[in-house]
Amino acid sequence: MKLNAQKYADAFMADLIARNPRENEFHQAVKEVLESVAPYIVEHPYLIDLKVLERIAEPERVIIFRVPWLNDEGEVQVNRGYRVQMNSAIGPYKGGLRFHPSVNLSIMKFLAFEQTFKNSLTTLPMGAGKGGSDFNPKGKSDNEVMRFCQSFMTELSKHIGQDTDVPAGDIGVGGREIGYMFGQYKRLRNEFTGTLTGKGLNWGGSPLRPEATGYGTCYFAEAMLATREDSFQGKTVAISGSGNVAQYAARKALQLGAKVVTMSDSNGYIYDPDGIDEDKLKYVMDLKNIYRGRIREYAEKYPSAQYFERQRPWGVKCDIAMPCATQNELDGNDAAKLLANGCICVAEGANMPSTPEAITLFQKAKILYSPGKASNAGGVATSGLEMTQNSIRLKWTPEEVDRHLHRIMADIHEACRKYGTEEDGYVNYVKGANIAAFIKVADAMMAQGLV
Repeated sequence: MKLNAQKYADAFMADLIARNPRENEFHQAVKEVLESVAPYIVEHPYLIDLKVLERIAEPERVIIFRVPWLNDEGEVQVNRGYRVQMNSAIGPYKGGLRFHPSVNLSIMKFLAFEQTFKNSLTTLPMGAGKGGSDFNPKGKSDNEVMRFCQSFMTELSKHIGQDTDVPAGDIGVGGREIGYMFGQYKRLRNEFTGTLTGKGLNWGGSPLRPEATGYGTCYFAEAMLATREDSFQGKTVAISGSGNVAQYAARKALQLGAKVVTMSDSNGYIYDPDGIDEDKLKYVMDLKNIYRGRIREYAEKYPSAQYFERQRPWGVKCDIAMPCATQNELDGNDAAKLLANGCICVAEGANMPSTPEAITLFQKAKILYSPGKASNAGGVATSGLEMTQNSIRLKWTPEEVDRHLHRIMADIHEACRKYGTEEDGYVNYVKGANIAAFIKVADAMMAQGLV
């Protein structure tokens, strides 16, 4: 980075940290983008004069509210709800809702900031937002989850709409939660609109929406591998997580000819050297989606597998790693293990799962590495396709949606190559994704005046 770009970046981060103290995840997300776009910004001084990045890093609106609800014992519970409406330059706010005890303002702002760039990359007209609550759905009955979702939506409904803000699911928010929230929204507003995505197929949902993030991550990895005349065929894949993204990343990797050997949850991971085939994957999906069990039960059912308590799967020998769990789950030590074991490709299915130290090691080793804002954009892209279908009151076939998804991921990959190819031919996908997305948002913001 040029000296003047470094000075600009240092001053920018110092100001951002002073204005947003103790928001470490948000600082990390902004710094990662800043390192890529600072040279571009200093080469175009009008971007500094108009404080475009300063405006992108400042949410247009932050809504924080209390969520009171009754548990099954009739006791009053109080949680905190959030919606960060980050940027609407290229469309209505769009981004998921996360229900997890770790949720706080820093995480919401980091996710909303990332969403700005991810949504820009999809080529669809979507702005960016993110929201959620520190409510933990684990261990709660369906009735408790319903009461919480109804209380949460009672407040959130005042701030969203199909042309204003369209939330979706995220960690802790699946089909059950989306259903309860959509029902309450419809009840309060007396309208049936595409205000939430991730809906059931029979009431406005899109085919392939559950599969989209995992499938899209594999499509992006497939495109990266193709740049080196390689593919998934015969490769060993390590996947973290066992939720929606991990499940469908595993399924698509299998369809592309790979062997998946790991999955995990917050308690540990399983390693199956024989591979997690379709039958075993169906067991995982039933275990997690229906019975809400723990991944260790896989090892109890299949003798070929081992379970590792409170460990992550990155020490397992693999060709392709796909972190699909949560932020900062893959650190510098994990990256060193992956590289030592011959990993050639890391495709992020989660949001910001690799720490800066890990990313530096991947890029120094010149392996294929894609940031989540590029490779996991298939989920929000298909949410955008759901919005389109809701608007025209039509439902496309799974094949049509998959065709659109594949094209979008290919377009994102090409944008990353355009802006991320370095002098030696190595594609810095972080740089490419950040610059491509920044240019689109910046141009839209400048065209619309000082707003």
